Amino acid sequence: MKTNQISVSRWLSVVVYSMAMAWVESAVVFYLRSMIDRIEPYQPNPLPIIGGFASVELPREFATLVMLFAVGYLAGQNWRARFGYFAIAFGVWDIFYYVFLKVMCGWPHSLLDWDILFLLPLPWWGPVLGPVLISLLLIVSGTVASQFETPRSVQSPAWRAWLLNFIGVALALYVFMADAIAAANTGLDAIRTVLPAKFNWLLFVIALGLMAAPTVQMILSFRKGEADEMNVAETGPQPNVPTN
Repeated sequence: MKTNQISVSRWLSVVVYSMAMAWVESAVVFYLRSMIDRIEPYQPNPLPIIGGFASVELPREFATLVMLFAVGYLAGQNWRARFGYFAIAFGVWDIFYYVFLKVMCGWPHSLLDWDILFLLPLPWWGPVLGPVLISLLLIVSGTVASQFETPRSVQSPAWRAWLLNFIGVALALYVFMADAIAAANTGLDAIRTVLPAKFNWLLFVIALGLMAAPTVQMILSFRKGEADEMNVAETGPQPNVPTN
């Protein structure tokens, strides 16, 4: 699989941008959690109603996704590369968000500490290790999609691989929101105060494997495409043989 110097420079630029953005995100979350006494989110009443924070926090999370997508769009020259850079940005940002929170306030204490990962459409709960593993997969997937030249014989990942990916995403979302979904019938207060007791690691690992399907297929296709091109280079193009 071949890459080039320009792509490497863009990859590094996206990584540096994402690390800087992670510091800003960590600082904002540190300020907010300090104000509401929730440095460690896994405690009674994890989402207290404080003034107008909710009306500000939800748009802020959406704005974060817009910023990550924007840097991916600007860095890539086609939609595959743009998606790849977005995936890299998201993965680096998410991992260093936890790294910088650890520096700022000493939390998380371990990768198994529970965290509120997202608030839309329901609160997502999971050990820190969960989003870190997804972020590592995003970085690998984004690097493959954005950095390597596609051999002429390689097609985009087949629809079956993407179907497996979408199923994996749905399963992961369910795992993260399972407790909030279970509490949804009892009202908003129950959703806001729910504390999960167990994380479904088996279902999450299955989801992670399904999400990796397009990346695995792309890597295998790249290798096959390069092998085919090497064979053509060594043996020369094969003449067309007329058939009856």
